[in-house]
Order: sequence, then structure tokens, then C-alpha cells
Amino acid sequence: MLFDLRGRGRRRTVQSIYLGLAILMGGGLVLFGVGGNVSGGLLDAIKNNPKNTNSDVFQKRLVSAEKLATAQPKNAQAWANVVKLRFQVAGTGDSYNDQSGAFTDKGKAELQRVDQAWTHYIDLNPKKIDATAATYMVQAYSPGALDQSDKLVRAYELVIDGTPKPTYDQYRNLAIYSYVAGQIRKGDLARGKALQLAPKDQRNIVRQQIDAQKSDSLKQALQSGGATVQTK
Repeated sequence: MLFDLRGRGRRRTVQSIYLGLAILMGGGLVLFGVGGNVSGGLLDAIKNNPKNTNSDVFQKRLVSAEKLATAQPKNAQAWANVVKLRFQVAGTGDSYNDQSGAFTDKGKAELQRVDQAWTHYIDLNPKKIDATAATYMVQAYSPGALDQSDKLVRAYELVIDGTPKPTYDQYRNLAIYSYVAGQIRKGDLARGKALQLAPKDQRNIVRQQIDAQKSDSLKQALQSGGATVQTK
């Protein structure tokens, strides 16, 4: 099940969550490239057009990273670096539409290569997930990009797993993403954590946001002919 933003309330909620993700959780990791072995981030990438040097810089770094990953196919960190650099390349030049805030067809084709590198990285079962790579994948699987809600949920779980003290906002996001993906049981568990951690003065708002998404997801599943939802 892909993200469907036709519902007015749902669209506002999901969009606000993604904005919060980019600013609060992704600000250090995604926008500025902090926390990984690769300098530069998405903000650097999407601010530059094809004539600027950053696109070439990312591409040169990617070539080097891919050579290392090919030479050392079981080197998890080498593949994590490939993930990050492929994502950065996908955000440069005409691969990303700055006005619409979405990847172009060319950018989405690049993101498919990001997904391939990420899959290889995860298959290596690294002892510690690269937080920057996981955060990039949340955005890679989001609406406006590859729009794959199941994979987004898994990537976001890994982000939370790598966060020393996850916030109620993160669990709220996970609950909403899980409901959109039809993963009701997972959404319910995340909902419980979000309400447990939320300040008292925010608890009702958080509950309303999460429950609105759950209700909407269940309704859409019924309207689409009983689409499969995971309740266990």
C-alpha cells in the first residue's frame, strides 16, 4: 500500500510529520551530513544545480566508494558509504525538483540504485546500523521519492533503534508510517510508546494525530476492497 494523500486532514498530518522529520530528526543527519563518514548532506545536494561543483564532487566520491565496496563486498561500512553517496548524487542537479520538493524520474532511477546498495548493506547484517544511511533511506522511501511505505517503516525503525533516547515524536511518526503501510499491530505498539513518552500537555494532540491516521488507513483499506493489513 502506497501513501495516499487525498484526504485533506491526512495530507496535512503526514506532510507536517515529514517536515518535522526533516527539521528535528533529520536536521543533523540528513541536511548537513552529520554522523557519518561522508561529508555533505541533502541540503548541500539539492541547493546546487548541475553547473555547480558539488554534483561532480559527490560523483567522484561515489566512484571511489563503489570501487572499495566492490573490492571488499563484505565491508558493511563501505556499502553504507555507497548508500549515502548514491543518495546525495540523487539529490543533485536535475534529479531533484526544488520547487515541488520531489525527485524527478531521473532522481527516482538513482534512488533505485540507492535501494539496491541499502539492501546489500542490510544483508551483511552489520553489528551497528549507520544512522545517517538509515535516515537517508527514510527519505528515499518517502512520498516524492520511491514511495514505498513498508520499507520506510523498516528504515525508520532502524533510525529509532540507533537513537540513544528516542522521543515521543519519533514514535508518533513510526505509528503514523506503520498505519499508512497497513502495519496496524506495529502502529499500535508505537502509539503506546508515543503516548507514554509525550508530555501531558501534548498527549491528547499526539493521540488525535495517530488515531486519525489509523482510522483513515482502515477506512481506505475497506474502500479498496479489503486490502491486507497486518494486525498481529
